Amino acid sequence: MLPATIKSHYLLCLYVFFISQCAANVLSPQNPNDARQKRQSPATTLVDFQVYEPVLTPSGTSDQYGCIYTQTLMDYVFSNSYGAPFVGRSSPYKSPGEVRLITVLRVGEYTPPPCEFNRVTMNLTVSSKGRQFDRLGIMYLGDIEVFRTSTAEPTASGILWTYIKEMEQYNALWEKSQKIIFDLGNIVDSTYTGPYYTTLTATFFTIPDSRPTADTILPISAEQSAENMGSAFSVPAQNASVSYTLPQNIQRAVISLSACGQIAEEFWYTNTFNSEVNTFEGTAGTLYGFSPFLPGFWRPIVGIDAFDLRQHEIDVTPFLALLCDGASHTFEIRVAGLDDDGAGHATLSEMVGSYWVVTGTIFLFLGSDGSVTTGTSPSIDTPLPEIRISSSTTTNSTGDNETLTYNTAVSREISITSTIKTSSGSQKASWTQSLSYSNFNSLTDQGFVQLTIQNTTGSDLSSSGYANTYEYPIDVNSSFSIDDIGEVGINGTLTRSLDYNVYGPSVFPSGIQTFNITTPSFFSPEGALTHQDIQLSASLPFFSGALLSTTQTGSAEYFSGANTSYSFGTTTQDFDFKGTELNAPDATYELYHRHVMAVNSTITEDEQTLVGTTYAVPVAQAEENVPAPAFEGFSVRALLGRGPGQPKAGLIAGGGS
Repeated sequence: MLPATIKSHYLLCLYVFFISQCAANVLSPQNPNDARQKRQSPATTLVDFQVYEPVLTPSGTSDQYGCIYTQTLMDYVFSNSYGAPFVGRSSPYKSPGEVRLITVLRVGEYTPPPCEFNRVTMNLTVSSKGRQFDRLGIMYLGDIEVFRTSTAEPTASGILWTYIKEMEQYNALWEKSQKIIFDLGNIVDSTYTGPYYTTLTATFFTIPDSRPTADTILPISAEQSAENMGSAFSVPAQNASVSYTLPQNIQRAVISLSACGQIAEEFWYTNTFNSEVNTFEGTAGTLYGFSPFLPGFWRPIVGIDAFDLRQHEIDVTPFLALLCDGASHTFEIRVAGLDDDGAGHATLSEMVGSYWVVTGTIFLFLGSDGSVTTGTSPSIDTPLPEIRISSSTTTNSTGDNETLTYNTAVSREISITSTIKTSSGSQKASWTQSLSYSNFNSLTDQGFVQLTIQNTTGSDLSSSGYANTYEYPIDVNSSFSIDDIGEVGINGTLTRSLDYNVYGPSVFPSGIQTFNITTPSFFSPEGALTHQDIQLSASLPFFSGALLSTTQTGSAEYFSGANTSYSFGTTTQDFDFKGTELNAPDATYELYHRHVMAVNSTITEDEQTLVGTTYAVPVAQAEENVPAPAFEGFSVRALLGRGPGQPKAGLIAGGGS
């Protein structure tokens, strides 16, 4: 499966690869002395968390830069919510007795804070209890997607998590009244018993030396907010395109893409070639994508980036002479797959499985009022990607297929250049991307064992000074067995990483912006049950880039028998976040480090360092070989995507994680 493409008049094919899972983080105003007891006791709420760089929010109601204003955007329970999103209408209201300025839900649309601001952080806190799949959640301001997340799967005793997100990239939207829509499709019935209780707040404040944000933001979406619905396109069922006559005074234009697969495409990176899907029809069943991620992996440490699915930036500034001509232009997102002929050859195809949830956003940075941007036609070098595939099967003594091995390798380099003349003068504009993707899959034991080794590497470079390098390797091995009396065993191991480096004027916060906050602020060591007040030094250098590197390893097992079922797992994650200085790009400064390990839902190791200060988070000693209760009701095929039982797609009636 190949990812999304975008076009505007010229076909500008931009390949971006996504992996999406479920995740969580934490913030809870409880006594930290309770942490050890809560982590040791399976009868209490499990605090899930995602490991990521801290997002600091100033404490109090004001500082030397202005007011600090917090507003409640959502307080809602998602039960039977497919096709019934939360539609928020809130207006400023000071709650009696609150230390900080708080707004609560009232009739009327979101209204901007009554004070100046240039930075926004948002806090999503969720709890759930019972049996439930992970679910996809998307937040919109009007028709524009601003946050894509996933839920964690609850336990019988309940789970809780908090995620804090930087949101100043949408300042142009926050400055105006907005309709808030949060679309989180869920089902609650006798089988799936876990609703999601959610609270969403936003805090507005001012920091010095803030970075420029877009003046105008436009959606590439289905634009369904007027009907109180989410605006994501469903591909391939819908044509994901919009048309705009853009302002003529644009100086810089960037497009972001958000996409994730559902149902047959949820685990697209484990999908077989079309010619191979029936290789193990009599044993493992039809081979679509399978889920290598058992619940034992993700309690309480959850997947990399899963709580805040990362959007990719694409600089279309070289096209401004065309886009600013006063005519209408069409922007279209396509999801491309591979058509193989069964003989080792493949070509790009727009025929993909059902389905992909996609949106895009256009960020426009404007020049002087009344000016018109002109320039040369862009020089476009967009060759077709190089595609190499291979596959082979072996048979056993009975003639049945025993193994299937297949490889995919795709690479591409593209370049777009032009000269543009804006109200700031004439300049060269360019955007280049180099991208490579490799995927190896081996199914053995008639499809009951699968090994996946995948890697995506790339680099993007813009004449604006923005640069992004990234690598997403993943290595997964899973197996399942079923005996004559129906007892099922599933085992898996996992190693996956993310290296993500951002330099220069990114549209989305790179994480270094939080270290410009030198006033008293909240810091929550993820996994602790309270936040702490801290104050960063004002002597930190001004950073021009952010370097993120993290790796997760884990193993998990699941057993379901006639009288019992359980799961057991361990996960370890190491996370490093560094800044680079503006005048010394080769020098790095460690801003945040974390090493954390969980054994069977218990944190046994946790070491965190923030700008040289180490924070102790309570840990507990895991009881050896004590399995956690696992839910019955999920078939092998629902859990893995192959094997006996009802598929997940059928169970959730078209929804997905």
